[in-house]
Amino acid sequence: MTQSNTLTVQILDKEYCIACPSDERSNLESAARYLDGKMREIRSSGKVIGADRVAVMAALNITHDLLHKQQHLDQQAGANRDQVRSLLNRVDSALARDADEQGS
Repeated sequence: MTQSNTLTVQILDKEYCIACPSDERSNLESAARYLDGKMREIRSSGKVIGADRVAVMAALNITHDLLHKQQHLDQQAGANRDQVRSLLNRVDSALARDADEQGS
């Protein structure tokens, strides 16, 4: 891989050289900053010792947040579908009443 397809990021004061398409550099930089922030937060709490454990706890926290948000989005999508279905039923009812009134 050429040098232009790699990105160096710093996480907990360590550098990591990561293969990355040029159009994804910004996203990867943001992800690395986010991870670094989470890991520093966990490390500074003093409850977790060791970079590997800090990384696992950060991964668990981030995964928990992601799954929680996905569940919320799924619930919201279901509520939106129900609302659209209800609105369509109301439109169908109104159109049927209108057709009945014009037919009478």
